[in-house]
Amino acid sequence: MSLTNGYLLVTGAASGLGKATVERLVKDGYKVIMCDLQSSKGKSVAETIGPNTNFVPTDVRSEIDVQNAIDTCKQLHGKLDLIVNCAGISIARKVFNFNKSSAHSLEEFTDVLMVNTVGSFNVIRLGAALMGNNETDENGQRGVVINTSGYSAYDGQMGQVAFAASKGAIAAMTLPLARDLASHGIRHCSIAPGLFDTPLLNHLPDKVKNYFADMTPCPKRLGQPEEFANLVLSIVNNPFLNGEVIRIDGGIRFI
Repeated sequence: MSLTNGYLLVTGAASGLGKATVERLVKDGYKVIMCDLQSSKGKSVAETIGPNTNFVPTDVRSEIDVQNAIDTCKQLHGKLDLIVNCAGISIARKVFNFNKSSAHSLEEFTDVLMVNTVGSFNVIRLGAALMGNNETDENGQRGVVINTSGYSAYDGQMGQVAFAASKGAIAAMTLPLARDLASHGIRHCSIAPGLFDTPLLNHLPDKVKNYFADMTPCPKRLGQPEEFANLVLSIVNNPFLNGEVIRIDGGIRFI
């Protein structure tokens, strides 16, 4: 597996962690299939980053959409070396709002799990077929898959039952996925970011963001998407990292 000039598929690629991952790995010579919703800014982002990117409108919940993205990668590049799943959504709802006498929407709960967990699994199960055709390198590896878990898998807060369930599932899937894929030389790790300065936090007022930044032991700020992207590259470049969930959060812990 080439560690430079490789072929990468990123979901959630139009913004936040996914966009930063695309930008970072393009600098390292990767050619990238960018997957995000048709309604996203994926097309303009791809054009801005440059000719080594191709945007493929993709709803990660759709078998047809994901297979189309993988087929596009095969047609353009003939192979797939790296998958990074960053597609994700979040909501803030209590399981039951006693003030309004209303239960958490089942549809909203299902939507979060379908995008964050099922969508990631959908991309991996279909992408593994193309990745598995690669020649092995000196470590016997054919490719790398990276999922995005999160701090809520461990420190889920009030109102985060859906989000925590989805990210906890990603963490729990990490080792079984690594074991499933290992026989064919494919490594799998997950990254669990803390609070990062991405569109997922845009709904928060500045005073809340500043509060969370002050809670972070060191450095006292929100994470930068580029730091997530740097960790992606570190996982790719370290062949002995496998089956692990790696927290990147400045040491923040919630009680």
